[in-house]
This record gives sequence, structure tokens and C-alpha cells, in this order.
Amino acid sequence: MTKRILVTGSYGQIGQVLVPALMDRYGKENIIATGRKKIPSVFKEKDVHYHRLDVRDLTQMQTLLVEHDIDILIHNASVLSATGEKNPQLAHSINFEGFYNALEATRMLNLEQLFAPSSIAAFGPSTPRENTPNDVITRPTTIYGISKVYIELMGEYYHQKYGLDFRSLRYPGVISPEEPGGGTTDWAIWIFWEALRNKKYTCFLKEDTSLPMMYMPDCIKSTIDLIEADNSKLEHRSFNVTAFSLAPKDLVGPIKEAIPEFEIAYEPDFRQQIAESWPASIDDSVARKEWGWKPDYDIPAMTKDMLEKISKMI
Repeated sequence: MTKRILVTGSYGQIGQVLVPALMDRYGKENIIATGRKKIPSVFKEKDVHYHRLDVRDLTQMQTLLVEHDIDILIHNASVLSATGEKNPQLAHSINFEGFYNALEATRMLNLEQLFAPSSIAAFGPSTPRENTPNDVITRPTTIYGISKVYIELMGEYYHQKYGLDFRSLRYPGVISPEEPGGGTTDWAIWIFWEALRNKKYTCFLKEDTSLPMMYMPDCIKSTIDLIEADNSKLEHRSFNVTAFSLAPKDLVGPIKEAIPEFEIAYEPDFRQQIAESWPASIDDSVARKEWGWKPDYDIPAMTKDMLEKISKMI
């Protein structure tokens, strides 16, 4: 069955890939991309239906949803972890107010579904760092992480009180050739770009700081799989997903195989403390059980594909 989908925050790292994937799956005419900025060049090239939207404006959001007869709202608009710590006031207004508007618009217009990603940032220092389970204490120490706990709890509240079909994924670090948006896992993208451009990279995390990760194709796959999952089989509303855990030192060898002269240095900054408050690995068995989640890419396959794609972009 054809669905009409609107995506907020569509010009971000994930949105730039998700929107074309949705167009391929549901038809170009059924996907509406939105954001606060002018239409990105990548969307112009793909003839994406794009509209300006400030998610803090509920009336503007409702108007677009009604005008385009939307069934599913994918709410990606968010200020990420590192950027949020530099400007927590902006992060609060966009992450909290924007999501509340998405909830209310979905409820008032009786949309079929609201998908809003959470993150491993929802966890905190008191959460077990190894093999973190799906159902566990979440006490984050960043404004971004706090906003993700808000999303999870409010989404579940609206599901219980109003029957709203809310779904969420706790994204790990997402690796892709696209420019990242100011997150703590951005090193896993810049390391490839700098290796190919300059044969060296200075990492803002310590060499052994391991974090859960996934490659962008798996991120898109997990998102679409959950959106299309049978609601009657979902016992949870928010799910851990991951493909592998990765520390900066883990990529040095694979990159050196392709670029022998590659060198890396480590200069940890404020993002090190953020990373240490997050899990080193997570348990996604609930997602595997309830809607059949399974990643396609491991570290070698991801590394090979990243180097090939970025080489063509430089």
C-alpha cells in the first residue's frame, strides 16, 4: 500500500540518504522533504519535493501535513550531541519543542504513524557500558541525550494514552561518506576523508574509545524495516540497533592496507567525556526478535565501500 511520508530535518547526514531511499520505495510523488534551510543541492539533483519548515512552528507543520495528505511523519530534525553542548538553548528549542509539535500534529491529524529516532546518547554513565540491554536505566549527561529520553518517554506516553503509533530506533554512530552533522561519532567519517586527502588524521577521541556503530545502508534499512513492521508484533516502542562496535584504533589497520602511508594522532577534546558516558556495545536482540533486524555490513565491508565512495567524491 502506498504511503505518503513527510521527513523533517531532511538535509542532515541521514536525511540526505533516507529521502532518496524512500522515493525509490514509495514513489517520488509520495515523499516530502523539509528543513529550515534552502533546498540542498543533492535534493535539487534528485528533483526532491522540498519545503521550508521550522519544526518549532506547529501551525506550519500541520499545514504541510494536511496539504500533502501525509500518512507517516518521520521526525529527524535535531541538534546533535557535540553541537548541542555548544548551544544547549538551541538544542532545547529544536529537540524538545520540535518533537512535541510532531506528537501533537500526529495526534490531532490522526496520522498513521510517527517515527522519531532516539540514540545511544539516551544512555548515561550509570548505564552498563558493555552489551547494554534494550530496557535499562537512562540518565544521560548531555542535552542531546536528555532530549532523546524525552522523545522515547513522550512517544510511549502518547501511544498508551492516545493509541498513537510511535516508533523509534536508538541509532548508534552512523558512518557514511556524507558530511556529518556535529556528533561525537563524526571521527569515524572524517578519518576516511582525511586519510584519502592528506594521508593523516588527528582524532578527537582516544584510540581505544569503542562505540556502537553502523554503516549508512544498514541505518536506512533498519529505519524502513521498523516503519513497515507489523504493529501487532511490536511489544516495544524504542529499539536498540547496531552492527558493530568500533574504536579509532580499529580502523587504522584496514585503512593502512589501502593507504600504507596513513598516520593518525590523538588529541581528545570535550567529546571524549561524552563518548565515555555512552555504551561501548549494545544488545539489539529485542529488535531482532520483534521485527527481524539484521545488519548487512561488518567493518571490512564498510571500510572498503567508504574508501571507494569517498575516492570518487574527492
